[in-house]
Amino acid sequence: SLVMLDADGEAMGVYRKSHIPDGPGYQEKYYFRPGDTGFKVWDTRFGKVGVGICWDQWYPETARAMMLQGAEVLMYPTAIGTEPHDDSLDTAAPWQRAMQGHAVSNVVPVVGANRIGHEQVTEAGQTFYGHSFIANHRGDLVESFGRDDEGVLVASFDLDFLDRHRAAWGFFRDRRTDLYGPLTGTKRV
Repeated sequence: SLVMLDADGEAMGVYRKSHIPDGPGYQEKYYFRPGDTGFKVWDTRFGKVGVGICWDQWYPETARAMMLQGAEVLMYPTAIGTEPHDDSLDTAAPWQRAMQGHAVSNVVPVVGANRIGHEQVTEAGQTFYGHSFIANHRGDLVESFGRDDEGVLVASFDLDFLDRHRAAWGFFRDRRTDLYGPLTGTKRV
């Protein structure tokens, strides 16, 4: 769960993770239920912020749902690292590229925050691979950390420019919702 705080520290609300993974090393379905809040966007002092947690970031529907609610920035706090079943599998690059894709296809800045360090909860343990970043509306990294870096990343964006640029691309104007039935289980023939 995440509590969104505004610039003055006021609690604005809670988002509970919607997508719960069930795979080697990520068997969260045995411990957690999917969130009951739906996707959330908060109108903060500095802009409208949508947040997905960890596994939520792999789903393009999460990003689009928040954008349709008026998000101007997407944020994804995450805890991902080496795969406990195969320590040679490094998914840092695909993790980052998936969110950069959300930035491009929604013309929105995206912030990916990931933990670092090693946790020995199983024999293999897990090493979290950092690489927190901020991507602009084109998916370009404007600020980023490496595997072991910790700190705070900051970037500024012109939200009016982004709103005009998003409208010019037409991704939301030209949507064909009449064809999206398979996404919701209401298949169109």
